[in-house]
Amino acid sequence: MNQSKNTIRNLFNLLFLLLVLECASSKMNPSMKLLNRPIRKFELPELDHIKELAKTEDDLVKIDVIGEVTHEGVTYPIHSFTLGTQDTSRPTIGLFGGVHGLERVGTQVVLSYLTSTLAQLKWDKDLRRTLEKARICSVPLINPVGMSLHSRCNGNGIDLMRNSPVEADPETTYPLLSGHRIGDWLPWYRGEVEKEMEIEAQAVVNFVVDQIFKADTAITIDFHSGFGMKDRLWYPYAKSKEPFPDTPAIHKIVEKLEETLPHHVYKIETQSDSYTTHGDLWDYLYDMHKNTPGSEDKLYLPWTLEMGSWAWMKKNPLQAFSKSGFFNPIKEHRVSRIMRRHLLLIDFFFRMTRNRKAWRYEI
Repeated sequence: MNQSKNTIRNLFNLLFLLLVLECASSKMNPSMKLLNRPIRKFELPELDHIKELAKTEDDLVKIDVIGEVTHEGVTYPIHSFTLGTQDTSRPTIGLFGGVHGLERVGTQVVLSYLTSTLAQLKWDKDLRRTLEKARICSVPLINPVGMSLHSRCNGNGIDLMRNSPVEADPETTYPLLSGHRIGDWLPWYRGEVEKEMEIEAQAVVNFVVDQIFKADTAITIDFHSGFGMKDRLWYPYAKSKEPFPDTPAIHKIVEKLEETLPHHVYKIETQSDSYTTHGDLWDYLYDMHKNTPGSEDKLYLPWTLEMGSWAWMKKNPLQAFSKSGFFNPIKEHRVSRIMRRHLLLIDFFFRMTRNRKAWRYEI
């Protein structure tokens, strides 16, 4: 056990050192790309995939462009998908990916699920009946500029998951990692004080408020990678180690998960058990929902799935020499496995929203 913890700690320290060294060397040598402001643009097959899915014509499917981001003369759309009834009070699951541009696998998992569901809608009458009374809402690629630049941050050098006006407990935060305001040449930059949230972050907030807040029961999952040896299911808070107000609901869901998927691979914990951060979007949205008039009888639970990408590097050490390799599976068979791995979890959470009486507690 101690050896395993040491291995994880060493890998984390190595990643942190490489990130900081790259930033420092870039700053000293302008010919080198900055970690947060790369020069080279990469292909964006994920956006091409989204545009293909956006051609879907079905009464139960609504696709919108909820925002646009322009970078160096190129405009990138931010798409949303709503599958099911347009009655926003009905049970809802939300799926989000691509907050950090380096973490392509999160967007790919969401797109894998959406592709499968849209194909199934063509022939599955049971699914159609389900979606007449429930909803799937998704923004699969939140940070298209960051993904096109192969960068964690957006085009302005800002970490979107540190960008909300949430201040973490200073006694539990880490220098840089938890979010900072030093400058956009370092990773985890929050942006300037009292500035409005970035277009991408605000688009997510607006979408969640409009499409998810009114649901009687709503669960969202934000897909990430780049931390740890195990897949972690995180629930709030990221800002503090204080008890999460809806912990009883979390415990009920975890109990059902253990009964339903006894061989699941997830380590379930509050995010602050791993580290705390400033500016977490889901902390911000959860607290906003709690303080929204009329939400007293509603339940909104935001989860984050942090895929344990260090295990991929352990199995394929050469990918540690690629920045993408820290965050994404490289081997083709492993990519396919990851695309399949989390479909049962998404389905489980969707069923939970539709069967709240089986696990609800008095709010």
